[in-house]
Amino acid sequence: MINQMVDSVVAAVMRRLAAEEGASEAAPSPAEGDAAVDLAPLIDHTLLRPDATPEDVDRLCDEAIRHHFAAVCVHPRFAAQAVERVRMTQVAVAAVVGFPHGATLPETKRAEAEALVARGVHELDMVLPVGILKANLWSEVAADIDGVVAAARQRSGTPALVKVIIEAPLLTDREKAIACIIAEQCGADFVKTCTGFSGAATVEDVALMRRVVGDRLGVKAAGGIRTREQALAFVRAGATRIGTSRGPALV
Repeated sequence: MINQMVDSVVAAVMRRLAAEEGASEAAPSPAEGDAAVDLAPLIDHTLLRPDATPEDVDRLCDEAIRHHFAAVCVHPRFAAQAVERVRMTQVAVAAVVGFPHGATLPETKRAEAEALVARGVHELDMVLPVGILKANLWSEVAADIDGVVAAARQRSGTPALVKVIIEAPLLTDREKAIACIIAEQCGADFVKTCTGFSGAATVEDVALMRRVVGDRLGVKAAGGIRTREQALAFVRAGATRIGTSRGPALV
């Protein structure tokens, strides 16, 4: 059923994108007010190095609190520590699921998401199964996302936000559109460019993702964002979150 739905929706979306292409080829130009833009509420201050230590996580959280960032993004191992460190502040805790390749079993992703929600995590950044998407096995991609969304809704109080990492550097434009459509149909809250393991985010990808999801979902740009100028370009293209390990340098 979902394969038929995606086929129909993606055909319509690709026709619309093709019609819009001429009008949106140029990247948005810098605006006069860019210097005054407060990026802090958009930043997911990120630490996903394999050698990250508990002390590094504490430092990440303290920087996020000091600069009033939207969230910190950490490995599952450090989720409970981060939740405790930012308690009673405005900073949310995001943890990754199925990171970095998205190739874990759907039931493993759901169990990981459930464990994170039980530890108080506010947001889940999950990697979809890229090879399964490229094989056009869309119902399997949907099952992957469905499990994490179901886990997110088990959180007491406000459900956890789900951001679906589509790993855009590995996808064609059509596949990027399909990934966004499936994420939306499954009830995700955001689509996210990439992990940074397969390439960097591009302004063009963010613009495409925004055009596919409209204002119905958030769009998170992540992967290789190191300067304020880069971050502003992504915001102009439609990003509503910026994932970066260089948060303080952007504000």
